[in-house]
Amino acid sequence: MTINEGLRLMAGVFTLASILLAHYVSPYWLFFTGFIALNLIQSAFTRWCPAMVILKKLGLKEEKPVG
Repeated sequence: MTINEGLRLMAGVFTLASILLAHYVSPYWLFFTGFIALNLIQSAFTRWCPAMVILKKLGLKEEKPVG
């Protein structure tokens, strides 16, 4: 698994978890959903996300450039 795949997996799991927590625990968990969305938007422009540092330390590999 590459860092980009791990990042997508992490974002999906966290988003789903925050939606379920908002439904069953407290609607304030939707702030976490918004935080995830803002990080995804930011990473689309900068090509960097704080979670990438964590995933790299966990041993995930960077994608090789195509071409």
